[in-house]
Amino acid sequence: MLYTSRYPSPLGEILLSADDGGLTGLWFDGQKYFASTLSSEHGEKETEAIALAKEWLDEYFQGRVPQKTPPLSLIGTDFRKSVWQFLLTIPYGTTVTYGTIAKALSKEIRVSPRAVGGAVGHNPISLIIPCHRVIGADGSLTGYAGGIDRKIALLRLEGVPLKGLPLR
Repeated sequence: MLYTSRYPSPLGEILLSADDGGLTGLWFDGQKYFASTLSSEHGEKETEAIALAKEWLDEYFQGRVPQKTPPLSLIGTDFRKSVWQFLLTIPYGTTVTYGTIAKALSKEIRVSPRAVGGAVGHNPISLIIPCHRVIGADGSLTGYAGGIDRKIALLRLEGVPLKGLPLR
């Protein structure tokens, strides 16, 4: 069974979902692929994972590095999960390129930056799995399922210097 709860963030309402194992989703209202891993059978309930995610979000939106990641229950292909696991290693306040991720993952299987982009774009647990920290090879702020304005706001919150970074 999946459970949901809402969180009022400074960048818009967020929908959280969790199963008994951990957080399965975190989406800004209206974002691309909104609630993509949420089954039609779910109920509203604040599980332990959702409560921990809300604490994480409180810390994050106060401009602090969250100390404890809530348990995650990733729903996706093995490839997507490997990309999302890599995203979890990107430090707060830094960015990496799609190509850097592809090169790192290519040690196990052949991966293109475009394939990485698809997996990053379908990340069901935004913010906590920091897909907003991924940029284009030329340093451009490429798409973000939550919207480019939110990506900019999140990177600014983390202190990433954006001056001169092109938008795509």
